[in-house]
Amino acid sequence: MELIKWKDSGEVFEVVLNRPEAYNSLNENMLKELKETLILAEESTSRIMLIKGSGKGFSAGGDIKMMLSSADENLAEEVIDTISDIVMMLYSMPKITVAAVHGAAAGLGMSLALGCDHVLAEKEAKLAMNFIGIGLIPDGGGHFFLERRVGETAAKELIWSGKKLTADEAQKLRLVDAVFGGDLDRHAGAHLEKLLESPLSAMIETKKIYQTLNAGRLEQTLALEKKAQLRMRRTKDHQEGIRAFLEKRKPHFNHHA
Repeated sequence: MELIKWKDSGEVFEVVLNRPEAYNSLNENMLKELKETLILAEESTSRIMLIKGSGKGFSAGGDIKMMLSSADENLAEEVIDTISDIVMMLYSMPKITVAAVHGAAAGLGMSLALGCDHVLAEKEAKLAMNFIGIGLIPDGGGHFFLERRVGETAAKELIWSGKKLTADEAQKLRLVDAVFGGDLDRHAGAHLEKLLESPLSAMIETKKIYQTLNAGRLEQTLALEKKAQLRMRRTKDHQEGIRAFLEKRKPHFNHHA
């Protein structure tokens, strides 16, 4: 694998998003590799899984070129199905999952981070559920995870505004569990050491109970996101959002279809 790196210490299974030249934006091949890596993580005896990004950020979200090349409805549907599989594996992983965020965690990148049990952020990190900027809705379970952490009203506001949050702002909203200054790897390592000294079996049993209670709701959310996202991809607003992004200008959304 090239786009996803991983290592298994026997205690911590570490996953690294490894497309730094594109701010770890997720394309078809990267998503497929991530799914394969999470299968390996599930099979590992490690009790903790860490996910982080290489280079300057965690992940800028879905790859714009992928969105352009996925004009084929079948390909777009396949990509969304892969994303849904990844999210369900993350949510049901029988381990404590930790996202270590630096730089940008935007769009699908933010959904992936929120799919983990603990979200750690470097002080200069920026988080945004910014699908609205290209006329789309959150996918990757973004609606589910935002609602769980901040409630429906605040979730809608974050989705509709696409607001870019600082790490401190995200922590105040309880989207981030801890903020660190300086070396994120060092602080994440200290967090993992503390987890390794905890009664992980009991923690994982609690996770399994919540997963059993709520997995059906997450599956339903993913199915609804898929249908809505495929509809949104056909809108003039989405086409305008993509053009504006590529032309580095503000989009002009005034379409109703």
